[in-house]
Amino acid sequence: MWELVDFAAHRIRTYSYEVYRGGGKICWYDPWEHPEIPALTATFPHHKHVPPDLRDHRVPAPRISFASPNLDVVLADVHRDWLLKS
Repeated sequence: MWELVDFAAHRIRTYSYEVYRGGGKICWYDPWEHPEIPALTATFPHHKHVPPDLRDHRVPAPRISFASPNLDVVLADVHRDWLLKS
């Protein structure tokens, strides 16, 4: 987990949340803008990279924000998507 937080503005400026399992990256979240992908419009610029092609397969990240902490969201997603399916 990496965040750049502006405490004076009470905002996250940027972030990268990477999730690893057994030494391999299984997903990550970032705010890199992809206006060319209409499916991401609803949560622009927040999205999640997921299998099968982590680099290019992106889905919206509806509960990720610059305005509030995101760790609980990431942990809940990991629990739901990876730990419960183990």
